Amino acid sequence: MKYLYYPGCSLKGTGRAYEESLLAVFGALHLPLQELDDWNCCGATAYMAVDEMKAFALAARNLALAEAQGSGNDDVTLVVPCNACYLVLMKTQRYMQEYAEVGKKLTRILEAAGLHYEGKVAIRHPLDVLVNDIGLEHISGHVKHSLGDLPVAAYYGCQMVRPYSTFDDQHNPMSMDRLAKALGAAPVDWPLKTRCCGGALTGTIENVGVRLNYILLKEAQKRGAQVMTTACPLCQFNLECYQGSMNRQYEERIHVTPIYFSQLMGVAFGLSQHTLGLHRSLVPMPQQLAI
Repeated sequence: MKYLYYPGCSLKGTGRAYEESLLAVFGALHLPLQELDDWNCCGATAYMAVDEMKAFALAARNLALAEAQGSGNDDVTLVVPCNACYLVLMKTQRYMQEYAEVGKKLTRILEAAGLHYEGKVAIRHPLDVLVNDIGLEHISGHVKHSLGDLPVAAYYGCQMVRPYSTFDDQHNPMSMDRLAKALGAAPVDWPLKTRCCGGALTGTIENVGVRLNYILLKEAQKRGAQVMTTACPLCQFNLECYQGSMNRQYEERIHVTPIYFSQLMGVAFGLSQHTLGLHRSLVPMPQQLAI
């Protein structure tokens, strides 16, 4: 199967380590990702707040490009790592299919740009591909570095399984937990795995955003987690960059290392920290992640 890859804006910027580690582990599994040609912003965040149809148009253009690039295949798989991008692309495709007026308007917009979309693209999160296409047994067979039952809290964020729970449970997702266990880590049972991190609030109403992240990290640490695995560049940024602020504000000693699930995979596969972008981390890592 051929997998196209839509990085989105964040993985080329603040989420660079996510792209580095994801491409590295997919390469180690002999499953190369082909980047979508001429992709554009998915339309998330500000666009949805300003003009939803313009956001849909941006997302629809990416879907049309993917369908064209996968020409000749009945099914085109587009791997989308960023949770926000994943949600917006899924929502756009659903709206085009379920709301006739939206579909007609977006079809006209695409035609004006010389594009067409027939709905053949399967939008997949990399966790979905890893767990359900590659398989945990196969992934476990690539483990070369022991994680020593490292306590890991899997944090999914609020967008991966809501409202479209296409590959995992909406209320208690387990794909990242199962992946961590297959890698030799010890998933921590905790209740906040889909609670919102506050998103862009840390940049607009910082005290509110910091508190939301503090609640997540404090609970994870209370449950014994040393590491929190993420799948969203914005969640990762918030959980990592504001630990100093929350420790000063709440007079706490929060120390949980947020890393992308793909970085945890890469460590278990024996890949170098530089290859996985771990040298960019701001929070010191447990000994089990030192390779």
